[in-house]
Formats: sequence, structure tokens, C-alpha cells
Amino acid sequence: MSFIAVDNLTKTFRIQRRNSGLKNAIKTFFKRDCVEVKAVDHVSFEIEEGEIVAYIGPNGAGKSTTIKMLTGILRPDEGVCLIDGLNPFDDRKKYVSKIGVVFGQKSQLWWDIPVEDSFDLLRDIYKIKESDYLKIKEELVKMLNLNDILKTPVRQLSLGQRMRCEIAASLLHSPKILFLDEPTIGLDAVSKVEVRKFIKEINKQKKVTVILTSHDMSDIEALTNRVIVIGHGKKLYDGSLNSIKKKFTSHKKLEIIYKKIKKVPKIKDVDLIEKSDHRILLDVDMKNNTISNVVSIYSDACEIEDINVIDEGMDNVIIELYKEYQL
Repeated sequence: MSFIAVDNLTKTFRIQRRNSGLKNAIKTFFKRDCVEVKAVDHVSFEIEEGEIVAYIGPNGAGKSTTIKMLTGILRPDEGVCLIDGLNPFDDRKKYVSKIGVVFGQKSQLWWDIPVEDSFDLLRDIYKIKESDYLKIKEELVKMLNLNDILKTPVRQLSLGQRMRCEIAASLLHSPKILFLDEPTIGLDAVSKVEVRKFIKEINKQKKVTVILTSHDMSDIEALTNRVIVIGHGKKLYDGSLNSIKKKFTSHKKLEIIYKKIKKVPKIKDVDLIEKSDHRILLDVDMKNNTISNVVSIYSDACEIEDINVIDEGMDNVIIELYKEYQL
């Protein structure tokens, strides 16, 4: 059996709806209009130990509800979820010692006390042996560069500093699984790089299994090649990021640096974007042409010094994927 095995996981919510206005508000006291919404609809997947998997989809797709069931916060209406042989809800006490959770918009640190005091409280909550705790804390402080902020109250930290502390806090008890929900939301470029680097290191060194939800496609590209796409509560895709790129990348930009050019060739399905004395930028329709063909034609027209192929942005690729599934 796989390390994480999810089979037909389903969760339905009853949602109250009413039209605006005082009259309609009064009506709800006597008769409530409720509808059932399947937030997660018979979702199944398997994840092996040590994998990093991105779980993505638009807002309202069912990502957070799935994560809440996987972490034992919500009980599923139907289906089975076994993680390292445990049921997250029924075996909750045993299970929580095996997982770490970071929610980008929620904190597990105490707001008004120094970071180090929050770590000490988590040590007591998880009943971590003192010698193990000191060793793990020292390692995390070094890897995440936290030494200068351990004595600082959490409320005085920048967002980037707090997120590094949140990740450290989630790993103090040496969990086997790390759930990351928007871990780099609002971070600057430097902080994002530091967080991504650490996640890759902890995965490589300690074989921590990581499930990542994020709207930042650069996070996903930097951390993993496997993505599970969910929409309207249903699993729509489970496979490699490269396969999605191949399927939904219809255009590439081609930059050509040259010494001199006789005449700019006119090529079908190739549009000229920019041109200067020694540089030309083209948009190539990959459905009807190839980069090698365009370069071959330009090599006859000019002396090429360098070329640069620019893939379509990953955000655009995911937008095309969502369009196909009408999300």
C-alpha cells in the first residue's frame, strides 16, 4: 500500500442561501433555503513516501477541504484515507505526531511572545525529548537563518521572517509529512527562494513527504514535477507538470542575436514582436511550426550569434488547463 492512499474521498456541505433585503431576511426565520454542495467529490490518489506533490485548482475547487480531511480536521462523508497506515480522523492522537502543517494565512505561533518561547511551548505539547528538541531546533535555526529573531515577539516579525518561523515550528517534532497551504503568499522574492530551498533540502535529507497547495506557479515549478488538479470537487488531472506544458503550450518566443541581416524572412505562423540593429524577437506558433525550422530559415538570412527560446509562462499554461475543464 502507498504511504498516502486516498480512495473516493467525499465531503458535502449544506449552505444556506437567501436573496437580499429585509423581507427575505425575515423569511429565513421561518423557512431556510439550503442547498447541498459537494466540496470534494469522490477524489482518489496515491502518494509515495518522500514525494513532493502539488495539489492545485482555482478558488473554491476543494483544495482546502481535502487538506482538512487529510490532516484530520474534517471527517469525510464517504471514502477512505490512510496515511502511513493511520486514519487521520479516527487515529488523530497518533496521527498528529506524524504531520506538520503550515497555513500561509494562519499562525501556529503565539503572537505576543518571542519565537523561542513558542518553540518551547510546542516542545511541551508534542512531548519532545529535551535532547532531541535542542538538536532539531539548532538544525532548523541554522537552516532557516532564525538565530537573530528567536528573541523577537512574533507580532514584530516581517511576513518573510514569520513564515520561516512557521515552517520551523511545524518541523520541531520531526514529522514524516508536511502540508503546505500557500507557504509563500505575500513573500518577497528573496524570502520565496529561501523557503523553497529549505523545503527541497528537508525533503532530500529527511525524506519528508510534502503536499503543497499554491496559486504561485513558480513555487510548483521550483519544487515538484507532479501535480494533482482539482476542480468542482473532482480530480481532473494527476501527472507531470511537463506533460501539461507540452499539451497547453501553443506558443514560444524566439530571440535571435545576429551581426547583420539581409532581409527579415516572412514565415507562416511566426510573428515579429521586436527588432533592433542586432536583435529580433519572434512569436512562434508551435502547433504549425518548429523552433529548428525558424532558426534554419534565419541562418540563411543572417549570421546568428546566439538564440534564446522563451517558454510560455506557467501561469498562462494553467489558465489554458482551467479553460479546458471549464473551471
